[in-house]
Amino acid sequence: MRRSFPSHDGNRYCCTVASLVIQTSFLGDTILSTPLLAALAARGPVDVVVTPLGATILQGNPSVRELIVYDKRGRDAGLLGLRRLAQRLRGSGYDAVYLAQGSMRSAVLARGARIARRVGFDTSTGRALYTERVRYRRDVHHAERLWRLAAGNGAPSPDAEAIRPHLYPGAEEQSAVDALLTELPDGGPLIGIAPGSIWGTKRWPHIAGLVSTLSEARFAVIGSPEDSALAETAAAAAPGRVLDATGRLSLLASAELIGRCAVLVANDSAPTHLASGMGTPTLTIFGPTVPAFGFGPLAPRSQSIGVDGLACRPCHPHGPRECPLGHFLCMRSLAPSQVAVHVRNLLGPSSAPR
Repeated sequence: MRRSFPSHDGNRYCCTVASLVIQTSFLGDTILSTPLLAALAARGPVDVVVTPLGATILQGNPSVRELIVYDKRGRDAGLLGLRRLAQRLRGSGYDAVYLAQGSMRSAVLARGARIARRVGFDTSTGRALYTERVRYRRDVHHAERLWRLAAGNGAPSPDAEAIRPHLYPGAEEQSAVDALLTELPDGGPLIGIAPGSIWGTKRWPHIAGLVSTLSEARFAVIGSPEDSALAETAAAAAPGRVLDATGRLSLLASAELIGRCAVLVANDSAPTHLASGMGTPTLTIFGPTVPAFGFGPLAPRSQSIGVDGLACRPCHPHGPRECPLGHFLCMRSLAPSQVAVHVRNLLGPSSAPR
C-alpha cells in the first residue's frame, strides 16, 4: 500500500520518498540525528552525507541505506571537493534533502546537487538556499529539533522513545569489549567514566575523588588517547578497580562498553550521547553549559548535575578553553561526594557503601 505524508507547507507527497541528510557537524550532533534518520526511513531509503568520524558511529544503523563520507577538512576540502560531491549526488533520485548541519557550505552542497526540496532550520546560516524552513525551537532537546526537520513545525510533541538515539555495535565491537573486560576483576557494579572533552572547561577535575568515594564499584574510563592521563589518575586512586580503555576502542566499541555499564558519568560531551544511544543511565556533569541548551542525556533514568546560583553560568554555548573569570567554580566546587550521591541513586539501593 502506498502512503502519503504532509510536507511542511501542507501539501502531500507519496511514499516511497528517497531522502538525503547532510550532517557534518560534531559527533554528538551526528548521534542525535539518528531519530531523524529513523523517521525518514519510515518513508523510504535514506542516505547520509557525514564526516569520516561520523560515519564510524552510524555503521550498522538499519535506517541508513548509504553513508556518503565527506572529508571536508581533508581530501574533500575547499570548493573542488564540494563541487565533486555535488556532482556525485546529482541524479541520485532524492526527493528531499534535510540540512541537519546548517552551514552555508552544506546549503551550497544541497543546491549544487540539484535536489529540489531542501529543508532546514530558520536560523541556519544557509537558510536563504532552503525551500522549506523549520522553526529552530530552543525550548526542546536537540534530538527533537532534528526530528522536527522530518515531522514539521506543527507536529505534536513526540514521546521520549521517538527522540532517543540508537546505536548499533556489531560482533566486532562486542568481541573487542569482551576481551577488554577480562582485565577487570568480577564483583561490584561497573561504572563508566568519560572525563574528557575538547572544551577545557567542560572537564570535571575530581574524577580521582569519585572513584575513591565509590569504593563498592569497578570503573571503565572511556575516551581518546588524549584522555589517558586522566585515566591514570583514576587508576592510581583505586588500584585494581579501574580499567583504562582510553584510546583502545573504536567509537562504536566504546558505545558497546558504555552499554555494558550500569551507569555512565560524563561531561557535557559526546559520551553522554553514546550512552543515550545505548540506553545506559547517565549522570551528566554540566559546568559552563546547562541542560537547557538541549544536549542533556536521553537514556532512561538519566540525571544532570551542576552548580546552581552562579551568576556567570552559563558562559558559553560550547564551553571555553579556560574559565573567563579564572575561578572555574562551576566545576571545581562540585564535590565528589555530591556526584557520588547521584551515581548511587542511579545504581539503586544495593549500591549503598558497605
